[in-house]
Amino acid sequence: MLALETLHGTRIVAAPEALDALDAATWSTSVTVLRFAPDDVFVLGAETISISGEYAIVEAESGFVGCWLTDEQLAHVAEHIDWPLPVERPVLVQGFVAGVPAKIWLTSSATGERSLLLCAAPYACELTERLA
Repeated sequence: MLALETLHGTRIVAAPEALDALDAATWSTSVTVLRFAPDDVFVLGAETISISGEYAIVEAESGFVGCWLTDEQLAHVAEHIDWPLPVERPVLVQGFVAGVPAKIWLTSSATGERSLLLCAAPYACELTERLA
């Protein structure tokens, strides 16, 4: 059974060009940058974030829950989706997982990284029950 925990990160909403520059920044290996949309990023593990942009919004975010998946757990989750997981990685995919809106940050297990399953906090119990 997966144990979803609150993900504490930073949410940034800004012009796509400002976020493109942020994506190009050099992050430590402990930082995960998830591009939800062209103007929306969720960053995990960064202590400070500097972004240019007159209208950029940078706020602490803890409205998501998730867990890092082993290859075996990812295979189990994949059995509960109606779409194929992309081969090219790293990539963020979004859709229904066991009928619940969720996201999966797919990484390359060949490099020792694990994938991240996340969803909005209000869906945590439903997703956990459906994946049991």
